[in-house]
Amino acid sequence: MNKKYLLSALLAVGVLGAAGYGLYALGAKQARTMPTAPMNMPANAGASPSAAPAAGPQSMADGEEATRRHISAGLKAGDTDPATGSKILYYRDPMVPASKFDKPAKSPFMDMMLVPVYAAGEADQGKIIVSPRIQQNLGVRTAVVTDGTLSPQVTAVGSIAFNERDQATIQARATGYVERLHVRATLDRVTKGQPLLDLYVPDWVAAQDEFLAIKRMQGSDLASLVDGARQRMRQAGMSDEQIRQVEASGKSQARITITAPLGGVVVELMAREGMAVMTGTTLFRINGLSTVWANAEVPESQAALVRPGAKVQASSPAAPGMTFDGKVQAILPEVNSATRTLKARLELANPGARLVPGMFVSMQFMGMQARKSLLVPTEAVIQTGKRTVVILAEENGRFSPIDVQLGLESGGQTEIKRGLQAGQRVVVSSQFLIDSEASLKGVEARLNEPPKPADATGATPANTAITAPRHEGQAKVMAMGKEAITLSHGPIATLKWGAMTMDFKRPAPPDLPKNLAVGSQVGFEFFMDAEGLPQLTRITPMAPAPGVSPMAAGGQK
Repeated sequence: MNKKYLLSALLAVGVLGAAGYGLYALGAKQARTMPTAPMNMPANAGASPSAAPAAGPQSMADGEEATRRHISAGLKAGDTDPATGSKILYYRDPMVPASKFDKPAKSPFMDMMLVPVYAAGEADQGKIIVSPRIQQNLGVRTAVVTDGTLSPQVTAVGSIAFNERDQATIQARATGYVERLHVRATLDRVTKGQPLLDLYVPDWVAAQDEFLAIKRMQGSDLASLVDGARQRMRQAGMSDEQIRQVEASGKSQARITITAPLGGVVVELMAREGMAVMTGTTLFRINGLSTVWANAEVPESQAALVRPGAKVQASSPAAPGMTFDGKVQAILPEVNSATRTLKARLELANPGARLVPGMFVSMQFMGMQARKSLLVPTEAVIQTGKRTVVILAEENGRFSPIDVQLGLESGGQTEIKRGLQAGQRVVVSSQFLIDSEASLKGVEARLNEPPKPADATGATPANTAITAPRHEGQAKVMAMGKEAITLSHGPIATLKWGAMTMDFKRPAPPDLPKNLAVGSQVGFEFFMDAEGLPQLTRITPMAPAPGVSPMAAGGQK
């Protein structure tokens, strides 16, 4: 009797189990074919019959549904999907983003369908989309890349200095004493031939008296003696002019008046009345003012346009309405590390001695040749230190950074040698605000590096971990690797997944239990990252409850 009762009970349990599994399979099949609205769609969006289909699948369920539709319609890669109006580039497995297939089919890696990738979604990778309203709020302005003629206009500023090539030094040619100074202060202006000081030289008296004595002698063979006496006066430091004066006057002259050899200003005065001077002692140093130097600070980027001998015009606030002509003497091998400017030495004519050392001057370099080139406004160029980019404005509010090679810059226009074409539009204002989530370095990395695979919703890695929906389930740990954990899980109803064995990315170390091992029954939570791969956020070992299958269905938080 007990055996019959036991057999009857087992038979009833089997019938109930088969019926339950049949009901579960029917429900999963219906759920898999049910369309799913995008997560970010407004509540009333689904009620609008005129809503246009997306350019690409908005979720993995939509992607699988699109693949089934393509199989029924006989579509493949290269065809246009009539439901979206977009060209099908290829098919891929979201769990293996690197895979590409030219025909719709079931994934060879997972128990799921491949999903299509459309041309619109592929083209949008690596670009920023800004709505017209946001563009207006940010004040985004654009300009057209044009073909034009760039006439280099090199300007520079600098200061006046003495022309060191127009300088004279007056020294004592014999030992003597300063009896009188005619110029008593530095920076006094002097003219050519103006007396500077009177010098008494006792050593000249004996040489002059000897010369005069020989001149008074009578005889026919005195020429050699006269020449010898004249030579001794030269050795004493007398000039030929002074010797002629002694010979003409017939009297010795122990005092001499030293005059200025050129006009200018006294920049150094070493003599004082009553002082004794030795041979070679510097008495005066005089700088001329007929020409002056201008030390121009030329921007490093324009230094290649400046050549020695180039003509230049200068003006100074100290001489309003006047221009001073000159030319470039030399480009000095010296760069100011603070201002990144190169120093050019210019020689300027100085009529009336209006320019004096220390004055500020503005200079315009002349004779620059114009040439045709591709031009953009200078304000559109972004210098990062490593790269030079401009933000290219495309249709439908799309923006993308473009690497460019610069040429000359003049008058607010910059020459583009490589990277752009005439007729394109570039952003000239608010280019740093287009990407408000990152600095310029982030703009480069995220916008212009090779695009990273994105999931079917177009989510980015920066916000996927925050905004992506969470999914839960129960599974058995089949394997544990350094980067992934293999789980044999039950159906995931929120993703319309059936039971399967697949890899999940490991969670952060604090969220990974220490007692987790192969064979453990676990409850887990995950989300789909920007690469379309499941990322575990929580995994917890659990004891199997009596009568409950470890493959029980999970749900979404």
